[in-house]
Amino acid sequence: MRRLKDWNGAGRLAFIDIAHPDFDPLPLGVDLPALNRELHSRTRDGRLLVGIDSMLAAYTLVGRGRLVWPLRRNMLRPSLARLYRWFAQHRYQISERLGYRLPVQCNDDACSIGNPFMKQPFSSESCMD
Repeated sequence: MRRLKDWNGAGRLAFIDIAHPDFDPLPLGVDLPALNRELHSRTRDGRLLVGIDSMLAAYTLVGRGRLVWPLRRNMLRPSLARLYRWFAQHRYQISERLGYRLPVQCNDDACSIGNPFMKQPFSSESCMD
């Protein structure tokens, strides 16, 4: 998501923080766990795109469609869709193994590792470790 935001210089994509307290998934017709499992997007004409269809549209709109060209190949799409779902399910563990660390953010009695769905109670002192 960070990379897409960086590439979105022309403002063709709008991002919504599904972790924001005021976010309501009801108008989308999708529940929050589904939104967290896979990338979702809505087109100007109201169509909901999920998974690799959403990736293909987003990368194309920011001028990076060549990076996802395999998603355009009908023969590859079923395998790539399964691979994407597996990757999306394990994205935090994969990122950690690749050396990416989410920043720990603390407030009062809870700390978050950057993933709003993985808040854990810690004392403020343990957040500083």
